[in-house]
Amino acid sequence: MVYLDYSATTPVNSEVIDTYSKVCRDYIGNPNSLHKLGVDSKRLIDASTKQIADILGVKENEVIYTSGASEANNMAIKGICLKYKNRGMHIITTELEHSSVIAPINYLTTLGFDVDFVKLDNNGLVDLDDLEKLVRKDTVLVSICSVNSEIGIRQDIKKIYETVKKKNPLCFVHSDVTQSIGKEVFDFNYVDLASMSCQKFYGMKGIGALIKKDKLIIEPLIHGGKSTTVFRSGTPATPLIASFAKALRLMYEDFNSKQKKVLEIHDYLLNKLKNIDIFVNSNDVCLPNIVNISLKNIKSEVMLHALEEKDIYISTQTACSTGNYSKAVYAVCHDKDRASSSLRISISYLTTKEEIDYFCDCLEKFIDSLNFRR
Repeated sequence: MVYLDYSATTPVNSEVIDTYSKVCRDYIGNPNSLHKLGVDSKRLIDASTKQIADILGVKENEVIYTSGASEANNMAIKGICLKYKNRGMHIITTELEHSSVIAPINYLTTLGFDVDFVKLDNNGLVDLDDLEKLVRKDTVLVSICSVNSEIGIRQDIKKIYETVKKKNPLCFVHSDVTQSIGKEVFDFNYVDLASMSCQKFYGMKGIGALIKKDKLIIEPLIHGGKSTTVFRSGTPATPLIASFAKALRLMYEDFNSKQKKVLEIHDYLLNKLKNIDIFVNSNDVCLPNIVNISLKNIKSEVMLHALEEKDIYISTQTACSTGNYSKAVYAVCHDKDRASSSLRISISYLTTKEEIDYFCDCLEKFIDSLNFRR
């Protein structure tokens, strides 16, 4: 099997599975219980939270556990806008956001919120001059992802944060950092809220987090039931939280070596693609883990299933997207044909050159075969 869909989800690290299994067996107590088993579970959660906070460079009370990035995005966007709507009902975002950002923003428009989409330059980067013009006194939230999940465009969140705060210090900045964690070192000093999912860095599915600055108050999505925070109710999932900490720690061990390997594979892939009749949509500002391409006169779904027959797995769009073309590719290329024939190849430090060779050989053969049939 050749797996080239790491940006959709990653295989779970075997050590993470071991931690999850051990905690399931040995820490059976509800962490809200006052007896010894409950106290032991709470201590493990506290220790895990400290480890996560230390790795990310945030405070322990800024970590809110969620079921994943989609819940975290909804919690951040709805939570801030509904709590601080007295400050204003204006939101700014981009065309590059995940559906779990766009959908809650669209929901808020039904409640009277006003939305602007900031312009992008030719590389897909936020136009900071346009952003500054868009920020108003009544702008309550700016939500811009750190890395786009389809093309890999990496935004300068620090400059975005500084631009927003200079124009309106009371405006909050949220970023979906799901594609950054485990792939780069992200500075949480330049966001008020940030969303992530453990499944993107070789952890378990069903656990994520919202990082929320400790002085911020948000309106909870879920009410009732004691948890690790008043902002997200429900019995804490001790095994998932412990495995989250383990996955994060393992991901950032020997991190420079892993980054070097990804960059090497990325460059090798691009060099191989030069000999194939496709468009490359990703550019120099993109994270090396993602390479987005477009086919010529071939539907992306047709190629995806052809490659699947050879046990090769890639994506047409982000797994949670809707529609028959990539809105992110269209936002950058302004070409409907390229947007509807795009493929995302997402690599990892686990990816080998042999896998890239096999993928590129099959891709080229299928392109020739499908074009011949036409």
